[in-house]
Amino acid sequence: MGEPPASVLGLDYGTRKIGVASGQAVTGGASPLPALNCRDGAPDWDGIERLLDEWQPQALVVGLPLNMDDSESELSERARRFARQLEGRFRLPVWLVDERLSTREARERMGQRYRGGPDPRVDSEAAALIIEGFYRDGGHRP
Repeated sequence: MGEPPASVLGLDYGTRKIGVASGQAVTGGASPLPALNCRDGAPDWDGIERLLDEWQPQALVVGLPLNMDDSESELSERARRFARQLEGRFRLPVWLVDERLSTREARERMGQRYRGGPDPRVDSEAAALIIEGFYRDGGHRP
């Protein structure tokens, strides 16, 4: 199936914030970056372009929010649309990766309990977990 991309940028799509992380195949690890704000549900395309210019990833990994029973929600379709838009705008391969429980795991990793308010650091930590799962699973298109 070929080698996984050497470097990726991971995006945890949300309607208010998009968590961001950078990852590499050598270690299979990822580092959270500052989250991007959305405006009226629209991604910060200029911010994404700046990140791509800075990090020069070979591919993008987008979290796909699925329900525990494998069904999709409205947010799943929005994440799929976001992934298609990324591929069209930036001409990079985009992988969709199951992100179930990534936010919960990110909070646990950060030693946080849910306090009811959004924390953009958690979004980017979730993006890092999505990348780590991508590399752990072989880094190939599903």
